[in-house]
Amino acid sequence: MDRLEKERYLREYYILKNQGKPFFPYAVLKDSVMACVVMLVIIVMAIVLGAELGPKADPTTTSYTPRPEWYFFFLFELLRVIKPPALVFIATVGVPTICMVLLILLPFIDRNPERNPVKRPIAMIAGLTTIAAMAYLTVEGARAGAPGQLSSIKVASQYKQGSLVFAESGCQGCHRIGEDGNAGPGPNLTKVGGRLPRQAIARTLINPTAPMPSFSRLKQQHPQQFNALVNFLGSLH
Repeated sequence: MDRLEKERYLREYYILKNQGKPFFPYAVLKDSVMACVVMLVIIVMAIVLGAELGPKADPTTTSYTPRPEWYFFFLFELLRVIKPPALVFIATVGVPTICMVLLILLPFIDRNPERNPVKRPIAMIAGLTTIAAMAYLTVEGARAGAPGQLSSIKVASQYKQGSLVFAESGCQGCHRIGEDGNAGPGPNLTKVGGRLPRQAIARTLINPTAPMPSFSRLKQQHPQQFNALVNFLGSLH
């Protein structure tokens, strides 16, 4: 913007400002009335329609799959992209905070007074890039499998049931298979089938070392699921 354009802009802004109405109380009153209307609508909808709370939480279930709300899917997927546990803080706090700060600073970085989007390349590129990235991560997060599923290794069809039992039993809280799960306090099970025969795996599941829970009840009540779990672990080489 040259000197003449700046003078013209300031002159037009001064004229429009003098023709307008003061922010207080004109704009403040309108915003306050609209805020009260929106709040009233929300209260009426809550009273008439109620809130969908879903079933009561069951802390004893092993089949529940935690999933975030759809507007957090982009963070959910970002955790999948940034896999090392040491970088979880960067994925959940660092990257979103940096992006938010850059968007807040954008009006101070791009001070171009033009309102035509074509003439605001910096602002448009930053805005569209942010929207596209969040949209892509949201879609991928919605399409991704449940957190308990094994996504980093290929499981043969005959071992699918065993991998599901492994995931639903919370084993990934202490063990890692491939890139899934936590690296401790239990050992890495990526190649456990090459280290132990299936009979030894079964004995370990029944008589484990603390703090690992015993799977003896699973063997008694659901022997098919127990055998499927043993076969799945035994197939890991």
